[in-house]
Amino acid sequence: MSAFLLARWNGLSLFWRIQIAGWGLFAIADVVAQRVAFHSYTIAFARTALFLVCLVAISTAMRGIYLSRPFANRVSVVGVALIGLLSLLGAFIIASTVVLVHEALPWIVPPGRRGVEEFFVPFVHYFFALVGWSLAYFWLRAELAKQAQRRRTMRAQAAALRAELEQLRLQLDPHFLFNALNGVAEEIPEHPAAALDMLRNLTAYLRHSLDGINHTVVTVEGEVAGLAAYLAVQKARFGDRLHTRLDVTPEAAQRRIASFLLQPLVENAVKHGRRDDGLDLRVDIRLSGDTLHVEVENTGTLDATRPSARRQRPGIGLENVRRRLALHYPDRHAFSLAEIGERAGDKKVTATLELRGEPCGS
Repeated sequence: MSAFLLARWNGLSLFWRIQIAGWGLFAIADVVAQRVAFHSYTIAFARTALFLVCLVAISTAMRGIYLSRPFANRVSVVGVALIGLLSLLGAFIIASTVVLVHEALPWIVPPGRRGVEEFFVPFVHYFFALVGWSLAYFWLRAELAKQAQRRRTMRAQAAALRAELEQLRLQLDPHFLFNALNGVAEEIPEHPAAALDMLRNLTAYLRHSLDGINHTVVTVEGEVAGLAAYLAVQKARFGDRLHTRLDVTPEAAQRRIASFLLQPLVENAVKHGRRDDGLDLRVDIRLSGDTLHVEVENTGTLDATRPSARRQRPGIGLENVRRRLALHYPDRHAFSLAEIGERAGDKKVTATLELRGEPCGS
């Protein structure tokens, strides 16, 4: 029975659910007031039932008038006048109905309460009740319209965010593919076996990339799998000149992160790192409270990552990272590049990310 009533309740429109709940609470208060006034529960329930039927019918009719275009979303001067006029008319109808019912059912009101009081007390009381209902109706309607507009705005912003994130995400694959295929072409004449290994690893990387193309957010574990595939391509290219280490704490592995956010940093480290005596590259990811800490460290100098005189704009990788950080972690991130070490041979570059909370997107 309760499930049936709940289903019927959920099937009602929002207006009727608020109408029933609002007038139901009003009826409870009215019963108490009528009981105090007439010292009889029978009279109190009878009068409240009569008033409630009138109020529901009249307020429903008033709603039909309020839905007309001039009064759809605001209360103007004309709207206030209309509220007053309709409330007076509704109160007059209720008070007149009460008088007529009293004639047919004299027991519903004690003899001492007949006369002018019989008409004007309900008239004044229910005039203010209908005015209050009207003001509440316009306020609720305006609030619902505002919420609906807010939801539409949020959906539009989410769609725009996803489109921009996808555009930024798709910038990375052609950029990486160009470098990888160029590396394969360089290795084919003298090291065909290394070129073949690069193509196999490149296939694994592309498979991972295609699997996640519809997801702008993945787990750290999934992101690291993509990094491992990328580094395998580079390892096949550089051999013993490239030494890599991926350190991910267990609690950080299941944390969500923007997909392919770290790959440009790792690619930047491989591209600009010093390989004279072997390039050491370390990726460290750990979780501290609600903040994900990421460090990408490589041997080399910070000057190598800056644009040359012939290339005035920064590399696409770092631009991409900064823009995606602003979209995925608005006002909840920190990104820095720093150089450590005093001697030229010992210098290292560290890219540091601090990501607070969950990334926007899905």
